[in-house]
Amino acid sequence: MKIKVSKGERGFQVFNYMILSLLIIICIYPIWYVVMASVSDSNSLMKHSGLLLRPLDFTVNAYKKVFNNPMIIKGYANTLFILVVGLIFDMIMTSLGAYFLSRKNVLFKKPIMMFIVFTMFFEGGIIPFYLNLKDLHLTNSLWGLIIPFMIQTRNMIILRTSFSSIPESLVEAARIDGAGHITVLTKIILPLSKAMLAVIVLYYGVHIWNSWFWASAIIRDRSLYPLQVILREILLQNDMSTMAIGGDTGSQDAISQSIRYATIVVATVPILCVYPFLQRHFTKGTMVGAVKE
Repeated sequence: MKIKVSKGERGFQVFNYMILSLLIIICIYPIWYVVMASVSDSNSLMKHSGLLLRPLDFTVNAYKKVFNNPMIIKGYANTLFILVVGLIFDMIMTSLGAYFLSRKNVLFKKPIMMFIVFTMFFEGGIIPFYLNLKDLHLTNSLWGLIIPFMIQTRNMIILRTSFSSIPESLVEAARIDGAGHITVLTKIILPLSKAMLAVIVLYYGVHIWNSWFWASAIIRDRSLYPLQVILREILLQNDMSTMAIGGDTGSQDAISQSIRYATIVVATVPILCVYPFLQRHFTKGTMVGAVKE
């Protein structure tokens, strides 16, 4: 049976579609502009003004120069090392912390939880943190970007809430059968929390991939720079000397325009490719973690 829609409701739907379509265009156009600019001829791009809807004299020279730059390849390798190793350590430590806080009858559970939450609002500051890294010999090392950041309080609390939503009867049955805490965590808790784990992996992955501040603060050896620090140099400091060698200043300035956009695309595409595989878990996992006890 067809439900009759009034003119007011139909007009409201049309208005919503128009507003949402406009928002989609506003969000997508900057990405489209960067992609089109990265495959445009540098000289044509320098002369162009206004909207950019298609490539200007299509060319992939900017990408060739980006991948011919040894710093980009080295930056990718460093970032992938930090990402893979960091994700492993992050998920292990966050899962252990969340499991501990989700168990009942834990001694001093509330004071420990309050102490952990306290760190979300107050911290020692940048200088004391840097001095700690220096005393621990973690400066000028990729491990300095992994070990101190193994747990984010927000992610641990979200995961702890997810673990707490699992029926306690399953855990008690496993304990009766002789299962220890590690067995309960790996065989029961984690398999039932795959959606939330996917969300936490995405949170940590995006954070690690986009991080540049502490890398630029503690690393002095350029061969250890992650990709985002190199990208920052290219975008903010106009460091094109290793990419555009020779020629006059004007031609190098023109080349640098397309190289900037190509570098942004190269640095952004990997995380965009991973997101669709985790998207189906994202909504479910987020909703589970948002439920209060």
